[in-house]
Amino acid sequence: MSQKLPGIKLFDLSGKAAIITGGSKGLGLAMAEGLASAGANVMLVSRTLKEGEESAQRIAELYGVKAIAFEADVVNKEQTEAMAKAAFDAFGKIDVLINSAGINIRGAIDELTLEDFQKVMDINVTGTWLCCRAVTPHMKKAGKGSIINLASTLGLVGLSNRTPYTSSKGAVVQMTRALGLEFAPFNINVNAICPGPFLTEMNLPIADTEEGKKFVVGATALGRWGKLEEIQGAAIYLASDAASYMVGSMLTVDGGWTAR
Repeated sequence: MSQKLPGIKLFDLSGKAAIITGGSKGLGLAMAEGLASAGANVMLVSRTLKEGEESAQRIAELYGVKAIAFEADVVNKEQTEAMAKAAFDAFGKIDVLINSAGINIRGAIDELTLEDFQKVMDINVTGTWLCCRAVTPHMKKAGKGSIINLASTLGLVGLSNRTPYTSSKGAVVQMTRALGLEFAPFNINVNAICPGPFLTEMNLPIADTEEGKKFVVGATALGRWGKLEEIQGAAIYLASDAASYMVGSMLTVDGGWTAR
C-alpha cells in the first residue's frame, strides 16, 4: 500500500530563515514577500538600508513574520560575511539564501567599456559566489539548506547587445550546477530560477520601446511581461521541502520564451 503524501505542508516555510539579496525591490522583494507569505522569516539585503527597512516593516506587518533589513554590497567579502553573521544572530539559523542582487548594462560590444562589462560580472557573478560562500559554514553545520540563484533565460539563450548580462547569467547557471554537485553531500540544495521578461526597474527603460515589443513581448508565448508576483511560486517551491530532490536545476519562469 502506498504511503500517504504530506501534500500542501511540503510548501510550508513556517519557522525557516531566509536571506534575500537585492531584497528591497523588484524580483527580490517579490520573492521575499512570497517566502514570508508561506511563513518564513526574512532578511532583506540591499545597498540602501532605509529602502530595505521600509520593505521589511511592510512585510512584517502584512505576514506576521520577523523581517529585518541589512545593508551590504555583495561584491565585498567582509560585508557578505557580516550579512551571514547578522542573519544567524537574528534567526539562529540560515535555511535559505536567494541571490537576487544584479544589474544589466545594455549595448553593442564596441560601444560598451571594459568597466561596464566588469561591473556586471562583479555584481552578478562574484556577488553570487561570495554570498554562497558566506552562508556555507552555517548550512554545512546545520546539515541542510537551500540556495536559490537568480540566473535568467538569457543565461540559456542569447540576445544581441547583451554580452555583459548574458555572460554573467551563463556563469550563474554553471555556478549553480557546480555548487549543486558540491553541496549535495551536505544536504544543501542549490538551484536557480531563470526569469524571463519581468517588468522590473531594470527593464523599465525598454518597456515601451520597439525593442521591448519585438524581443520581449513578441518572444513570449503569453505575449506579455511577467508580473512580479508570478515569480513567487518558484521561489517558495525551491525554498521548501517539496524541492528536496532538486539539485543544480534551472527552473524557467519565462512565459514560454525558451519553449520556442
